Amino acid sequence: MLNRRTFLSLAGAAWLPALAQAATPSVKRCIVLWMSGGPTQTDTFDLKPGHANGGLFRPIKTTVPDLMIGEHLPKMAERMKQVAVVRSMATREGDHGRATQHMHLGYLPQGAIEFPTFGSLVAKERDRAEADLPGFVSISARGITPAALSPGFLGPRFAPLIVGSQPREDGVFSDDDSGLTVENLARPASVSDVRAKERLSLFDDLQREFRDAHPGTATASHQSAYERAQRLMRDSAARAFRLNDEREDVRDRYGRNRFGQGCLLARRLVERDVPFVEVSLGGWDTHTDNFNQVKNLCGTLDGAWSMLLDDLDARGLLESTLIVWLGEFGRTPVINPRSGRDHFPNAWSMALAGAGIKGGQAVGRTSKDGMTVEDRPVSIPDLLATICVSLGIDPEKQNMSNVNRPIRIVDTGAKPIREVLG
Repeated sequence: MLNRRTFLSLAGAAWLPALAQAATPSVKRCIVLWMSGGPTQTDTFDLKPGHANGGLFRPIKTTVPDLMIGEHLPKMAERMKQVAVVRSMATREGDHGRATQHMHLGYLPQGAIEFPTFGSLVAKERDRAEADLPGFVSISARGITPAALSPGFLGPRFAPLIVGSQPREDGVFSDDDSGLTVENLARPASVSDVRAKERLSLFDDLQREFRDAHPGTATASHQSAYERAQRLMRDSAARAFRLNDEREDVRDRYGRNRFGQGCLLARRLVERDVPFVEVSLGGWDTHTDNFNQVKNLCGTLDGAWSMLLDDLDARGLLESTLIVWLGEFGRTPVINPRSGRDHFPNAWSMALAGAGIKGGQAVGRTSKDGMTVEDRPVSIPDLLATICVSLGIDPEKQNMSNVNRPIRIVDTGAKPIREVLG
């Protein structure tokens, strides 16, 4: 897995026509907005007004009659015709690590099988050998375990490029955009084009001798990582990460924070045909002081998510880009003595938009107290199968695993959420 440290810089609205043409409209891509820690459904998309579990927030009207969401998502309330909310996610894992891994892989650990993360599977299905950018980019993957981002038996070629996940030099994870850069993309100024080509040619000759003498998986993996890094240094690829090339008002609308700028980067990547991008917003593990924390988190989320929808739509890319909003589980409807909400996989919410998704609806229903799913339960395989169908990928397709056993992209028994599919 390539692990880059810091990231930030991208291109601007002056390039809008050219960039829109650069993307391939017929090829669908996916942006996952990952709410690390588990977002509270009762305060965002499945409020329970009038019940003791409802808490402090009130529901507000949206552009869809009878579909109400939390008061701290006013910009998203204006865009709910584009969004389908699933209020009936029902999963089993209440531990952050296992739940995150299950959601990313679609499978729980099974012996020696090295399951790949879902983004790597999409990257493989949309693989373009000539592409300078990787097929899967994870932005600010804070709180996501390495196992949840492993390419597994697909190998390093489909590993994610991870940007913005490292702390600053003082060891603190900053919430601003100072950590969103990809290190070492540019060669030293003292190295000319001619000298750089000579060095690469010499290195390739040495590598070729070693590969011929030591064939095997480890050698191939090393070569793959080297080639990916080399392609990423090309100006055509490095330009994607130049956020400073964007207009100031565009960056302001996304939000001058790591998540907002991460969403801007995601837009720049999908318009360059990167198949799968994940942007993480941490802080949703609200065991204490839930309401103040969620209010602040929603302020960050609301501006970035709404701008991402608008920006993709304006560039003609929303119909070919699936946006998925979710975390590893929900949070208890019951409020604990610390004014917090605890882990709750039994009944929670997620949302989908773009790529032909039928927006303006809520699928599924929970009980009046929010404790159980009363209608249309949706499992992790169901959700992943829905994503596959939306992206034009066969969820039943099989890959040969590291134990020489064929493994489906999505586990057996998965039923896509047909209500949201166009």
